[in-house]
Amino acid sequence: MTVVIGFEGSANKIGIGIIRDGEVLSNPRRTYITPPGHGFMPSDTARHHRAVILTVLKEALEQAGLKPADIDCVAYTKGPGMGAPLVTVALVARTVAQLWGKPLLGVNHCIGHVEMGRLITQANNPTVLYVSGGNTQVIAYSERRYRIFGETIDIAVGNCLDRFARVIKISNDPSPGYNIEQMAKKGSQYVELPYTVKGMDVSFSGILSYIEEVAHKMLSSGQCAAEDLCFSLQETLFSMLVEITERAMAHCGSQEVLIVGGVGCNLRLQEMMGVMCKERGAKLFATDERFCIDNGAMIAQAGWEMFRSGQVTELEDSWITQRYRTDEVEVTWRD
Repeated sequence: MTVVIGFEGSANKIGIGIIRDGEVLSNPRRTYITPPGHGFMPSDTARHHRAVILTVLKEALEQAGLKPADIDCVAYTKGPGMGAPLVTVALVARTVAQLWGKPLLGVNHCIGHVEMGRLITQANNPTVLYVSGGNTQVIAYSERRYRIFGETIDIAVGNCLDRFARVIKISNDPSPGYNIEQMAKKGSQYVELPYTVKGMDVSFSGILSYIEEVAHKMLSSGQCAAEDLCFSLQETLFSMLVEITERAMAHCGSQEVLIVGGVGCNLRLQEMMGVMCKERGAKLFATDERFCIDNGAMIAQAGWEMFRSGQVTELEDSWITQRYRTDEVEVTWRD
């Protein structure tokens, strides 16, 4: 049996997970939360990760009931992500691998999400919508690569939601996206916003600029409530995502959709995607916040697949990179 420990810390979550042959043995996580109206800075986020990472590592081993000797491989997030947090986590993973005398594996964060989604949902060969604070991509597997069929040409959908939350001072606890989702349920008036789909790609920066400009005017004049703006923003953004996902499905002849990434927890996005899938006679797969949101087990799972197919990362190659495309990785573990 192969046991892999995974270290994830590419953004404001620090997580360490342990996987043994497809079974999640432990997956503790901490989140760096900033006050309303603020984002998270790389240096502050890295400081948070440094303060808690050894506690999280201890928890992961204790919850799994394992000792370092039981681990076969140490996987860590190589990128993409924020530089300072990535370095912090890679440093600990490298140190642990050397102390324990275990092989090291640098994992692409995006592929971690995809492989975790495939494991948990048992989706066979889905068209993947990967939506988070840093990434928005429509992905399908073909010839040893996860091919990107469509993506954002500017900011990620999660970043658009997070920055809107800052404008109207929505809490970052547990996450701005979650709080927008709850407020949107109470919204009843649809405010028309720009809808920008360009072929297979989407653009969110114009929508954000527009809503940043009009939000305070509309709220102060009583034209609509904050809940209405949350509702309208969600409906517009998610409609765009469903459109490009459906187009990719048609192109690939796919009958499965898998939603991964932090925004993939959103039940309204799942509902809208579900309607589209039902119309096409397709199946929708999604996971809950344990596995959608950045976590260590997803890095362990991708690392498990890579390690079993004979991959390892030499110490001199164990750097990190803030830019690391999903389609750069050769997928040696799939047919």
